[in-house]
Amino acid sequence: MISMYPKAEILFPPKQIPYLKDLRGAEWAELVSQVSGLPETHPDVLAFCLMMIELDGCMNCYAGSYKFMRGCAACARQTIIQYKGSDQELLQLFKQSQKQIAAQIKKRDKKAAAELQSAAAPS
Repeated sequence: MISMYPKAEILFPPKQIPYLKDLRGAEWAELVSQVSGLPETHPDVLAFCLMMIELDGCMNCYAGSYKFMRGCAACARQTIIQYKGSDQELLQLFKQSQKQIAAQIKKRDKKAAAELQSAAAPS
């Protein structure tokens, strides 16, 4: 099936990260370069995407909305260009996202360990 909006994604995709590099100062460019070189499943990539999802308002985007029709690349670029805070504030947002991702991974690992332990316990 051919989509009417081929540029649109539901949430900010990792493949868009490198295209945000030259939109701010050196600190931002360094973060984007660092994250761009990692696999999509790396916690830092997940944290970057989480940060962008929150900044872009992806959770409120829907098929037919102006943002959706423009596509994720345009939305993300505009969000970063128009961000009123400093690069340092963006890096702080990234660090907060890293903490959220780390907490979710820890929670998932703890749950998996408990399930494994209960499965290994004799009946």
